[in-house]
Amino acid sequence: MKPLQKHACPASYTGVIALAGNPNVGKSTVFNALTGLHQHTGNWPGKTVAVAVGSFSIEKERYKLVDLPGTYSLLPHSQEEEIARDYILSGQADAVVAVCDATCLERNLILVLHLLSVTDRVVVCLNLMDEAKRKGIGVDTEKLSHLLGVPVVGVTARRKRTLAPLLTAIRTVSSRAKGDPVPEVGLAETEEAAAALVSQAEEIAEAATSFRSADYARRDRRLDRILTGRPWGYIIMTALLVFLLWLTIKGANVPSRILSDTLFKVGDALAALLVRWQTPAWLRGALIDGVYTVLAWVVSVMLPPMAIFFPLFTLLEDIGYMPRIAFNLDRPFHRCSACGKQALTMAMGFGCNAAGVTGCRIIDSPREKLLAILTNSFVPCNGRFPILLALITMFFVTGSALGSAVMLTGFLLLGIGATFLATKLLSATVLRGEASSFTLELPPYRKPQLGQILVRSVLDRTLFVLGRAAAVAAPAGLVLWILANCPIADKNVLQLCAEALEPLGRLMGMDGVILLAFILGWPANETVIPIMLMIYLSQGRLSDGASAAQIRQILLENGWDWSTALSTALFTILHWPCSTTLLTIHRETKSVKWTLLAAALPTVFGGGICIAMHLVLSAAGL
Repeated sequence: MKPLQKHACPASYTGVIALAGNPNVGKSTVFNALTGLHQHTGNWPGKTVAVAVGSFSIEKERYKLVDLPGTYSLLPHSQEEEIARDYILSGQADAVVAVCDATCLERNLILVLHLLSVTDRVVVCLNLMDEAKRKGIGVDTEKLSHLLGVPVVGVTARRKRTLAPLLTAIRTVSSRAKGDPVPEVGLAETEEAAAALVSQAEEIAEAATSFRSADYARRDRRLDRILTGRPWGYIIMTALLVFLLWLTIKGANVPSRILSDTLFKVGDALAALLVRWQTPAWLRGALIDGVYTVLAWVVSVMLPPMAIFFPLFTLLEDIGYMPRIAFNLDRPFHRCSACGKQALTMAMGFGCNAAGVTGCRIIDSPREKLLAILTNSFVPCNGRFPILLALITMFFVTGSALGSAVMLTGFLLLGIGATFLATKLLSATVLRGEASSFTLELPPYRKPQLGQILVRSVLDRTLFVLGRAAAVAAPAGLVLWILANCPIADKNVLQLCAEALEPLGRLMGMDGVILLAFILGWPANETVIPIMLMIYLSQGRLSDGASAAQIRQILLENGWDWSTALSTALFTILHWPCSTTLLTIHRETKSVKWTLLAAALPTVFGGGICIAMHLVLSAAGL
């Protein structure tokens, strides 16, 4: 292993501080508390791993803070851990702040000892001291500092006033003579050395930690026996999914309608303004009926549900329940020769498949990571929920948000089942291999940080996903308007394309208009139903919105019945990913072949199911 070599600090900073730590130790909370709004996120040069960078001040001195990906040691098993190891060994940091969880010190000390083997410019930040106190765990920071030979500071990162001693320690350690050579000490690269490191961490933790009761984690163990046991673990997961969907449906209906009405009124005002400016009719149509109307549909349909769903999802992460979901689903994924971490990326796909694909970076094995990427779109994202809900409320369940949530859950479970089936199929064919073992950490249950949940869910997820969808939807709206306003004989291009797709659509239990709407809805799934209405009504623009009863009547007049709605719902769950997701898949895999396979897999599944169901229903005379 190369010794640490010092790099020059940027002139605008007094020093560069690296923030390292295991996953789930509150490292992001420390980073946010130190930097406030002075931060940004970007991919590591030459990599696809996102790294947060910010700045903070100690008196009049300004420091750069680099939040490294979570790692358990400096012996990397994933791309994220490799990034953390390489940066620490590069010597670009004047000091390393090792964030540890005061409630489980022993495991965290392994990384601290690894850090101390390559540099003595380390500050140990012992986070979650309030939680340790609540559990009756005492940590003697002075004794721990003496045993490690570096400063140890106890903090509760969510309370900024506790960070003052940490800032003092950072300033002291980073100001040491930086030109002094760092002794070269090899890392524990053999099994014997690694075992010795674990024993050393155990001894230090035992010497510095005291417990008011030997059964300090009793509450967590009791909860885990229920939440991770069978059958209650699966029952609670399903019930929780129904509750989240019910809350999202119930809460998003009114805001979505208000937002839609407001945006379309703004569109009317913009159209009137363009008329006043004597703008050509074709330009008004392209800008308002095309670009703006599609954007209004996407924003009004996506924003309210995401603003509810993503905070709820982040809440589950914050209290520590998401790792329990991964634990419960590890067994079925293992039977499919895949990794249990795929459960987490699949859950992320419910919010946005593109985000789920990006989340697959947490999987160490390249084969298992590819399995998770290729099958993530089998679970419907937030953009497909409105189609499913519209079909459920118009043809199957009326006037009951709970009934709609239960039926929607059934469709989602179908997508999950298809995920297992596709994963097993890929593992037996093009991606053969055995499931790798991994250590799944079940962090302690924690009190949620509501402020952080809102910031992370709104800024990092809701607005980020909405921005990407809008960027794709705007040009798609222009193309859609052009196709709807280009007449050939007595029909426009959309109607001609729908007629060409009619035989295949009928075979799948739908029609050519429905199939064409899915194709044209590729940039944004939210526009599928409006596109159907536009073609059925021979309009040159998307509808400004209509009630469920009005939409149902239009569909019935164009040959729909409950079987058509069922086929459309099934194909909504299983068809090609949206353009944003496919671009993300290509970025992650850097392969056209895998991107095309990711598009073909759910489409073949969905098309096959629809055709089989239509043939069965036809044979039965239904």
